[in-house]
Amino acid sequence: MTLLQIENLSLSIHGAEILKQVSLDIAPGQIVAVTGESGSGKSMTALAVMQLLPNGAVADGAIRLQGQDLLNRPEAELCALRGAATGMVFQEPMTALNPVKTIGDQVMETILIHKAMPRAQARARAQEVLTRVGLPPDRFPLSRYPHELSGGQRQRVVIAMAIALRPKLLIADEPTTALDVTTQAQILDLLKGLVREYDMGLLMITHDLAVVANMADRIAVMRQGEVVESGATGDLLRDMQHPYTRMLFAASGHQVTLPLSPPPRPLLEVAQVVRTYRLPRKGLFGKPDHHRAVDRVSFTLNRGERLGLVGESGCGKSTLTRAILGLDDVQGGSVQLDGQPVFTGHRPNPAVRRKMQVVFQDPYGSFNPRHRVARLITEPFHLLDAPPTGSERQDRIAEMLTAVGLGPDDAGKYIHEFSGGQRQRIAIARALIIRPELILFDEAVSALDVSVRAQILDLLADLCAAYDLTYLFISHDLSVVRTITDRVMVMQAGQIVEQGETGQIFSDPQHPYTRALIEAAPTLPETGMNVA
Repeated sequence: MTLLQIENLSLSIHGAEILKQVSLDIAPGQIVAVTGESGSGKSMTALAVMQLLPNGAVADGAIRLQGQDLLNRPEAELCALRGAATGMVFQEPMTALNPVKTIGDQVMETILIHKAMPRAQARARAQEVLTRVGLPPDRFPLSRYPHELSGGQRQRVVIAMAIALRPKLLIADEPTTALDVTTQAQILDLLKGLVREYDMGLLMITHDLAVVANMADRIAVMRQGEVVESGATGDLLRDMQHPYTRMLFAASGHQVTLPLSPPPRPLLEVAQVVRTYRLPRKGLFGKPDHHRAVDRVSFTLNRGERLGLVGESGCGKSTLTRAILGLDDVQGGSVQLDGQPVFTGHRPNPAVRRKMQVVFQDPYGSFNPRHRVARLITEPFHLLDAPPTGSERQDRIAEMLTAVGLGPDDAGKYIHEFSGGQRQRIAIARALIIRPELILFDEAVSALDVSVRAQILDLLADLCAAYDLTYLFISHDLSVVRTITDRVMVMQAGQIVEQGETGQIFSDPQHPYTRALIEAAPTLPETGMNVA
């Protein structure tokens, strides 16, 4: 029995061809993964199933849900199907949720719109589905708002909204991309459990084969709007026929070779750092509590060393990063770079600040879209007492763009003219242009496709050889940390619970939390074939 049948689906938007003869089937209780790079047509295929296409879209072919062709249905009938027969889980839960409505109201909304039951019963159903996704009302009351939840908890609310009326088909569009490994594993287990329990069909959209290799029953690989290869997961991974599939597989487990570290010479010294935040009062006259986000953290980063920092969301990684960058003062301990304190008299030390740069997770969000690349990458010049001017400035811009694999001509372009990977290269050029002694990479590759991520990791390895980089690499992706660092620290609840050489930590973890992180990380199965 076929639940969803997509047959020879072609799609164009304002005349531009987006999808070309896409065909795939999903049966009840089956998980089908659609994988490929950004722009391959994965999400547009999902939106076509939901009939949420943009203006100017023209579709041809057939999309049948339980025998009904969705392409020829009027909007009123499609509205009756969305939420009831089909549900969708989006990639970014914070943008999918309404920040001014409680989670109970948002789960109830689908039920009430479809007039499936009275409000009292809808509230009981909301409690039931929130409990099913791991948010019981005794710990997560319906009166909570999205900002009061973690990223993984918000994603569970989005899943609860999608399954409130127990649809036959669930579409999950990159539901775990921004989540840490343990939360990612929990969400994947939750989706698998819902498929078994409700006998739903699940269409899983992802760019990472490792995420779905041990989850999906079937995989379809998309490239430039076409399905280039599909089949049962085990068969496809054992016998990849298309070069693009082999490239994706190789990129998912990509490894780089770093140059040897020089003899240890301390550069960054963090000693017994404490950072606390004041919490709201529980009552009118109640004493305010405090949350210790960083709890007596100490470590040393040597010159030329590449140090990783891993841990779940909320463990204190970002707070520690802000303290190192001099963006937040600390209540205890000290942070020194090259023997100088990051803070002097509770104010950032400008002599130290110019020696550090940061590369953020979202390259587009970290740039002003109204400025050209030449101005964007020279922003750190304002930290210098005598910034280069004239031909010296132009030479520095050309050198940095060339170093990151772009061309001097790119200096005159705007940031929207580049792909995600190119934008991250520009972000790295901006961090390098004043030759800092320390660079902090904050989830710098987590939002990139596996193939682009592999290119950025190769770039970092090349830059380490060319510029003797020293960096702190913060990430929830253990496979990336394993290949791009010499040492790694594991952070839990504000404390460093384990640290050591990267190979030793991954091969013989000592702390239970470290072992839990490594076990939760998605891995590609052994195929016995050469995918290079």
